[in-house]
Amino acid sequence: MTLSLEQLQAFVAAAEAGSFSAAARRLRKAQSAVSTQIANLEIDLGVALFHRAGRVPSLTPAGERLLLEARVVLDRREHLIGVARSLERGVENRLVVAIDELYPEHALGALFAAFARRFPHVELELLFPLMEDVSRLVRDGAADLGVMWRQEVLPPELGFQTIGWVPLKLVCGREHPLAKARVEWEELKRHRQILVAARGDGPEKRRLRVAAEVWWVESHWVILEMVKHGIGWAFVSDHVIAASPAAPDLVTPDLEFDEGDWPVALELVWHKQRPRGPAAAWLRERFAAAGREALSRVARRG
Repeated sequence: MTLSLEQLQAFVAAAEAGSFSAAARRLRKAQSAVSTQIANLEIDLGVALFHRAGRVPSLTPAGERLLLEARVVLDRREHLIGVARSLERGVENRLVVAIDELYPEHALGALFAAFARRFPHVELELLFPLMEDVSRLVRDGAADLGVMWRQEVLPPELGFQTIGWVPLKLVCGREHPLAKARVEWEELKRHRQILVAARGDGPEKRRLRVAAEVWWVESHWVILEMVKHGIGWAFVSDHVIAASPAAPDLVTPDLEFDEGDWPVALELVWHKQRPRGPAAAWLRERFAAAGREALSRVARRG
């Protein structure tokens, strides 16, 4: 069996245009050439694709079924050509981006939809580690770009750009002692604190530690569920609180010592010594712009 792409193109064009003559005009070929290609395709496949008894050919049941497969083959041909052209321009074949949960997830859809339109043939992997785990992945080459909260000491191999600030709020459950009265700083130290934990044991893990007793949890979302049940209090970003099912059962206590928000800087990081192709460069610029806009909205809501 020797099929050709030209045969499949003639078959699909005739099915979509409604006649062999219309298909010939679409393909800019002679009608006889289109008819011959379709006839040869039927011979190669061993089935009739069109009924030819009437004035206008119509698909047979086999033709209707094989039309779907032919479209897939032609679509993959176009995809193959697109990938080859993309590689010819030096566009990366694949990118890995690591994003801390502090980045507002509602901003990711539009950003990556634009990326998909601009670079339709780049395979993308999104990772969601926490804190300095992001910089570790970028440093070790497991991620091409990272978005993370600012580290006091960033690995020297990494470049960075601040893209905005996320306000953290102090929250507790409705029945927690901190919810009952205006809270002083020393009072926080007497109640269990639930802190987000990276896999490593660097200084960032302890930056927001206040209480003597701490539980470490590797998810902002699970932290809020624990806070809801009175296990402890926590610092959590406003957009995570707003999107959590636990939000109605959470309280932001009145504080004696400040307004209640602890702003944390978010940074875009990359490895200085690894070359960036067009897709990574575009994503870095758009991530920074989208991040500033999204984070400014979060700050205003907070």
